[in-house]
Amino acid sequence: MGFDPERDYPVGLARPDLVTTPGGIPLAELSLDGDGLDAAELRATPATLRLQAEVARAAARTQLADNLLRRAAELAAVPDETILEIYSALRPRRSTAAELEDWAAKLEAWDAPATAAFVREAAQVYGERGFLAAV
Repeated sequence: MGFDPERDYPVGLARPDLVTTPGGIPLAELSLDGDGLDAAELRATPATLRLQAEVARAAARTQLADNLLRRAAELAAVPDETILEIYSALRPRRSTAAELEDWAAKLEAWDAPATAAFVREAAQVYGERGFLAAV
């Protein structure tokens, strides 16, 4: 049975067979009783985010669909602590251009090219506006 973004919304309720944890546990088998479930297993997977993007696109919410596909799906595999480090690095005057380039390269290694491009764009804009850290 194929996925229909208009009929199968919300995905987790209408098509739980399509939703798994990052470790492959089917949604129907999840229990929040604390039976050894690691917090990382509660993250959305790129596949689930792609389904949500299809739902958003079917509802004519193209910007949301694009963000789910481009950034959310590619960042799903990046550890939380890394995302927080990048967030902190992107605050004005926290990083040099070279440090932001290092983050962009790390994001590319995580297969997150859209977010890497965003970090590079931020570095360029920060340079133009005087928001980079002093060397």
